[in-house]
Amino acid sequence: MKKLRILWTDDEIENLRPYIYFLSERGYEVETCFNGNDAVELIRRNPYDLLLLDEHMPGLSGIETLRLIKEIRPEMPVVMVTKSEEETLMDSAIGSEIADYLIKPVKPNQVLLVLKKNLEHKRLVTEKTTTDYSQEFVKISGMINSASSVSDWTDIYRKIVYWEIELDKLGDIGLYDILQNQEYDANNSFCRFVTKNYLSWLTPGNADKPLMSHQIMQKSIFPVISGSEPLFFILIDNMRFDQWKTLQSELSGIYRITNESVYFSILPTSTQFSRNAIFSGLMPLSIEKSMPEMWTPDFVEDEGKNEFEDEFLRRQIARYTPDIKWTYNKVNNGQEGKKLNERLESLLKNNLNVIVYNFVDILSHARTEMNLIRDLAADERAFRSLTRSWFIHSSLFELLKTIASLRVKVIITTDHGSIKVTNPIKVVGDRESSPSLRYKTGRSLDYDPAKVFEVRNPEKAFLPVTNLSSKYIFALNKDYLVYHNNFNYYASYYKDTFQHGGISMQEMILPLAFLEPVS
Repeated sequence: MKKLRILWTDDEIENLRPYIYFLSERGYEVETCFNGNDAVELIRRNPYDLLLLDEHMPGLSGIETLRLIKEIRPEMPVVMVTKSEEETLMDSAIGSEIADYLIKPVKPNQVLLVLKKNLEHKRLVTEKTTTDYSQEFVKISGMINSASSVSDWTDIYRKIVYWEIELDKLGDIGLYDILQNQEYDANNSFCRFVTKNYLSWLTPGNADKPLMSHQIMQKSIFPVISGSEPLFFILIDNMRFDQWKTLQSELSGIYRITNESVYFSILPTSTQFSRNAIFSGLMPLSIEKSMPEMWTPDFVEDEGKNEFEDEFLRRQIARYTPDIKWTYNKVNNGQEGKKLNERLESLLKNNLNVIVYNFVDILSHARTEMNLIRDLAADERAFRSLTRSWFIHSSLFELLKTIASLRVKVIITTDHGSIKVTNPIKVVGDRESSPSLRYKTGRSLDYDPAKVFEVRNPEKAFLPVTNLSSKYIFALNKDYLVYHNNFNYYASYYKDTFQHGGISMQEMILPLAFLEPVS
């Protein structure tokens, strides 16, 4: 390993020879000079990794030297060494972008520590993270093999997402690939767990069943509504748990998370079913039976499958908490978000403000259709990064910062997630079969039952049907369902796109985060 090269500038450098020897013994190459002018000249000619700079020197001061050096090598870390603890001096130094500072008299170990912190931090973090994940890999594998409950799978998915975020920071492709393989294996086991238990979750009396889409408002939102303070319930369409964790890091100085729970999306994990279930408080079959004029058959391709959310919400509020003042708002673009923010004062007069932001879902679908977006969101890491970039420049972030300053509480969730699909499964269907890639419904479906989760009696899953012989099938893990007509073309076209509607941890295990302002 190449020696790290240090320049130490101090007018009393001869007194520092024991320090220099100490650092040399530990693998650092240390060069010295007596004044700022010499330091500037040496840095012009040589590639140093770090500068130790005395603040108080004759001629050019440390601060003056620092300014000149930053013009030459702005990326090089500079550690200021000073006898003074004056706040103004430190402000000046920090404002000039020093990496760190030491107060004289310094000890050799203090110097060593500051060098490791600024020059070897990434290597040390990488080594520790690699060791930690190697140990955790075995634990997670054991958890996957023994998982038998909703809470078990929630814990597993939380751990996998945690390590996805941590390994993102390292950029270690090999280690990340290992994690992806482990996640794939976990999803296979999770799919078996869901197919075995899903129908039982929808019947009363099951102690081990998750909170599900149609129960969110009644069990989690309505109980925390205050008569004196507004509550903002924000739903970001198609946001996975890992994407939420990325956004959460941007909110850390603004909000504290008082409760970060999860819930499970109903099947299909698609907007028409899962989001309508949230706002109605009903399963899709009950919606279709009680409000048939507001339910569009699945095989109909139009944009009207979610245009009655406000009416669904109105009826649910009337059932459970009829005396509150509330609003429903949907934001599809930046302009609509800006207009909503301009109405903030009026929103603060309500007990509950429900806001749906559609950007992540729009981004997911755009990635399928547009090569540019595909390139920008090539994999899960890039997709998380793109979601974060949208968020920090969004009207939503502006809204959250503003209402935090007003000490307003927020609940953030989503209606379903998505998964990057890689394995096409051939399905035969007629013209009234649904077009979705992660689930299909119809009366004439032909498929390999071993490769899907089939619901032959949709009423048991509380799902509507177009005729008595209709059934539902759901894709598992990274599979996607392609009709036999033009199979090769569509299999290739949709490969490596993000889809939703089926069964995976990413689509089903969803964040439900309760936030309160930090100050």
